[in-house]
Amino acid sequence: MMSGAIALAAAAMGNRVAWVAPTYKQSRPLWRWAERTAATVGVVSRSERTITFGEGFVGVYSADNADSMRGESFHLAIVDEASRVNEDVWTDVIQPTLADFAGDAILISTPKGRNWFWREWARGQTGAGMCASFTAPTSDNPNPNIKHAAQLAKEQVSERTYRQEWLAEFVDDGGGVFRHVRQAVRAQPQDKAIEGHTYVGGLDWALSVDSTVFTVVDATTKDVAFIDRFNGVEYAMQRQRIKAVAERFNVRTIIAEENAMGKPNNDELRRMGVRVRDFTTTNATKSDLIEVLASAFEHGAIGLYEFAPLIAELEAFESERLPSGGVRYAAPQGMHDDTVMSLALAWHGAAQGRPLISFG
Repeated sequence: MMSGAIALAAAAMGNRVAWVAPTYKQSRPLWRWAERTAATVGVVSRSERTITFGEGFVGVYSADNADSMRGESFHLAIVDEASRVNEDVWTDVIQPTLADFAGDAILISTPKGRNWFWREWARGQTGAGMCASFTAPTSDNPNPNIKHAAQLAKEQVSERTYRQEWLAEFVDDGGGVFRHVRQAVRAQPQDKAIEGHTYVGGLDWALSVDSTVFTVVDATTKDVAFIDRFNGVEYAMQRQRIKAVAERFNVRTIIAEENAMGKPNNDELRRMGVRVRDFTTTNATKSDLIEVLASAFEHGAIGLYEFAPLIAELEAFESERLPSGGVRYAAPQGMHDDTVMSLALAWHGAAQGRPLISFG
């Protein structure tokens, strides 16, 4: 209903709008509602399934006949039940139709595992680019009949089905690298050091494409105390911000990546009086970091506070078995792992009281 209203309003303002459903039949509820709503103000073509408002229009399309959209140009595309649409329809057909007008897309759907729709949703949680994402369970619907149906479903369907279809949760049969992430969200952010507590920092450097992330872990409680994340900030300003946080928490040591721009920045921090230890990232050392952090989540040893970019990156993080038999850990294509790496570096020191592997 919300997206249908947006579609008609955008078309009435002269925009070209595509409504895409997985199949022709699945577009019928929207079409019936739109036809009834706009019958007196727009020109309805049932054969073309379009509603025209002067220069603007809403056209209804099915993803199983995606070629009908090729060559079109839209200001807005709304993809209904997007998780049921093939990824190549989204990347190869729908996205190009938005290029001419630098158009927008709204993806709405019940989840279906951790497919491309989930990756787009997770990207929106990180705030990457001009993207935002939202979720709500059916039980939040104010309609009392729907609330009652949700309660009945909880008693009658499997837990997995209930979580996916009624709670709008992305359920992964296989499980990701980090499990029980949501259960770890039990801490509160701290403004400054608590007397008698020890703090360790993890620092992942970046400038423009990725984000620099500085995570402070309370080694006494094993909770994340503070996260500073910034993008597009000059290194001199970054170092000042890191120094200020380190002093506020009296951070015992910062374990900081030294690859690329890391080494000169670490050297400068040391000259500023900040206690920094270098960490060289290779596939082997990264694997050690990630596996120790994953174990912390498995055993409920680590506590997080609600920080959407970190939670999205943790839940998206992937592993790949290499031909050599080793494992490569990384973020999915199009996403980043800055907050994960910063947390992993901080957890190194906090979990053991000292680095778990040798540093340069």
